[in-house]
Amino acid sequence: MAKRSLVVVESPTKVKTIQKYLDATYVVKASMGHVRDLPKSRLGVDERKGFKPEYRVLPAKKKVLDELKRAAEKADTLYIATDPDREGEAIGWHLAQELGISKSKTYRILFNEITERAVKAAFQHPGKIDTNKVNAQQARRILDRLVGYKLSPLLWEKIRRGLSAGRVQSVAVRLLTEREREIQAFVPVEYWSLHARLLGKQPPEFTATLREVRGERASLPTERETLAVMTALHGCPWRVRAVTRGERKRTPAAPFTTSTLQQDAGRKLHFTAKKTMMLAQQLYEGIELGAEGSVGLITYMRTDAVRVAPEAQEEARQWVGRRLGREYLPEAPPAYRSKKSAQDAHEAIRPSAIEREPRAVASFLSRDQLALYRLIWERFLASQMLPAVYDTVAADMQAGECLFRAQGSTLRFPGFTAVYVESREEAPEAPEEGPEAEAVMPPLVEGEALKLRALDPKQHFTQPPPRYTEASLVKILEERGIGRPSTYAQILSTIQEREYARREKGTLFPTELGMLVTDSLVPHFPEVMDVEFTAQLEESLDRIEEGTADWVETVSAFYKEFSKDLARAGKKIDNVKEGVEIGEACPDCGKPVVEKWGRFGKFLACSAYPECKYTKDLGGGRTKVADEPTEEICPTCGKPMVIKHGRFGKFIACSGYPACKTTKPVPLGIICPQPGCGGQLVERRTRKGRTFFACAKYPQCTFSVWARPIPEPCPKCGATFLTERLARGGKTTRACVREECGYKQEAAPTVA
Repeated sequence: MAKRSLVVVESPTKVKTIQKYLDATYVVKASMGHVRDLPKSRLGVDERKGFKPEYRVLPAKKKVLDELKRAAEKADTLYIATDPDREGEAIGWHLAQELGISKSKTYRILFNEITERAVKAAFQHPGKIDTNKVNAQQARRILDRLVGYKLSPLLWEKIRRGLSAGRVQSVAVRLLTEREREIQAFVPVEYWSLHARLLGKQPPEFTATLREVRGERASLPTERETLAVMTALHGCPWRVRAVTRGERKRTPAAPFTTSTLQQDAGRKLHFTAKKTMMLAQQLYEGIELGAEGSVGLITYMRTDAVRVAPEAQEEARQWVGRRLGREYLPEAPPAYRSKKSAQDAHEAIRPSAIEREPRAVASFLSRDQLALYRLIWERFLASQMLPAVYDTVAADMQAGECLFRAQGSTLRFPGFTAVYVESREEAPEAPEEGPEAEAVMPPLVEGEALKLRALDPKQHFTQPPPRYTEASLVKILEERGIGRPSTYAQILSTIQEREYARREKGTLFPTELGMLVTDSLVPHFPEVMDVEFTAQLEESLDRIEEGTADWVETVSAFYKEFSKDLARAGKKIDNVKEGVEIGEACPDCGKPVVEKWGRFGKFLACSAYPECKYTKDLGGGRTKVADEPTEEICPTCGKPMVIKHGRFGKFIACSGYPACKTTKPVPLGIICPQPGCGGQLVERRTRKGRTFFACAKYPQCTFSVWARPIPEPCPKCGATFLTERLARGGKTTRACVREECGYKQEAAPTVA
């Protein structure tokens, strides 16, 4: 019997897509992510022997690995086709070691898109596993393990059991904490602006804003100064002093990178970074398109480069020329410059085929998949088009000793805006731009007399810096070189799961716990908690990947200082767990009362515990969150229902509380799997406070599960959702809701 070639990918979704492009001599199997990792129960790194890692087969992957080994016994050639990044390279390296096929017969396959053209081209030019990439991933994993396993016990001892720290996540929480402190310390300053509503010889009326008084920049700190200027203008003639006409071009943004995709999906579609990456992964790995079968719709979604393949640029140019006209195309395809730190191995995120328009594949995609695909498709197409061109006009109006200015613009040529418009945050306005710059101006001429319709004074106050959203936090992490784009979604998810931050209406708030942990770590771990040092460490990992730095030396240099800080911190960090005296006596026994941290935040307790069990709740240490409106009406009293935030999370309640105490759980947006039920799953709690998930139609429907449901179909049997458990050490295990299916996957190692 002829030997076959074994092709190993990460996801079972890819298996179907890639297998159809290869002949019967190739067998495609999925590893379901990592098959080996450091042990959960101990450090797993030998600090005295060059930080040698102790890798173990993941218990959840033993069955998968056994199946791969049986397939490898029937093959004489192994092709590693895992994701084209550090993590994928490491997965491939572990697989190659476990499957036992000789190095000379083991090849690395890389493709940026899962299309027939890309897959076949990759097999025609196979390479070898890149040990530099493997070492970079290994260094990152060991650094994260050292920080996590050494720092977390300290937090357990000093603050609260169950806490964790991480090399990157802790810096992200520090950014949130410092911003919150800026907001708390901010003192608003009053100022005023003055606007004149004017009419020239021809309509329409327009508005001009005071810019200068007696040749100097206008300053109106209070109402008194503003009224004085208005009084001085009484009876003054108004005329046009100068009119300036010009042209302004608005250039398209580069195609998406991982971070800009997360930012724009957050701002435009209100997706979390985690949801964006989950959907992008589905679009990349393959979507069933009817008779065409499974097709990868976008290129690889973990990239920080903006490079585009020439053939993709030409495909976009042909589409634009055919559908919009050649006048929308530049003479040559535009070239975008990647950031200095970008890994240019991959292209930007783009459609694998521009001819697959969103409307053509809409019937095969979920609503969210379609929204993200349309965003990627339109952004890429726009990036290959000409700038939009605006005719601008700015007019200065003189009245007494005051100079007012009005601005306006009209679109002359839409250019790329014919298909895509960036969000405001992504295309910041120039200093002279703003809402008034978009106004329609009448045809004014110098010296023209104007009629004053009204003077409109407006009071303002300076604003504190805004809290971060997921989009803006991703942006600042990238700008400062903290982490890598492929890790941002996991970082944001981790700091929220561990209750160091919470997300409300798109805004990230550091919790009191997150601020306490930050305040405890910053003075004692100056390098781990330093933004610049964290960025430099990321650059060191890049140099390891490039082959210009040694991974053991990099880890050793970091650990030398970290271990010193760890020894000092153990003696100096305040023990909040034991409690801090607040100067009050226990009402039960008279001993001092202390402030402590528990599972649900701050509380007061008697220092004589366990002899005296006096305690007093302090509100769980959580900032009060405003109620969120819903479209539901209370079935008891007819008042609107709102989403409230309690000690155990969100719930729906009557806005008439406490007069009406009607409540109900918040639906998860997942339909109950029981045949014919149609109810939604909700989060509930047992009498002892343990969380479980059940059908809202109880007692008519008794379906329930302990693990949290997530809206992601099972890749093995197609069940409508998976369940997710957060295990010790931050690991996440996902399983099919159908026990008979047996699908179970341990997620990739948690990013610290």
